[in-house]
Amino acid sequence: MELIVEGYTRLKDRQSLEDLRMHRRRLAVDLKARAGFDCRSSITQVEQDIAAIEAGLETLSGPIG
Repeated sequence: MELIVEGYTRLKDRQSLEDLRMHRRRLAVDLKARAGFDCRSSITQVEQDIAAIEAGLETLSGPIG
């Protein structure tokens, strides 16, 4: 995930990072709603992905677009 974020950051592609973060947030919500399965490791990984994406977004400045 870090390499993907690094690529988008290098390209200054804020919209793709925003889209990726939204996708990961939806995935986290879906995993947390699962009953009968132990998804803790997957949830942890998705939360780490979100943190990496947010760090990439912080390095970019200016409006989306």
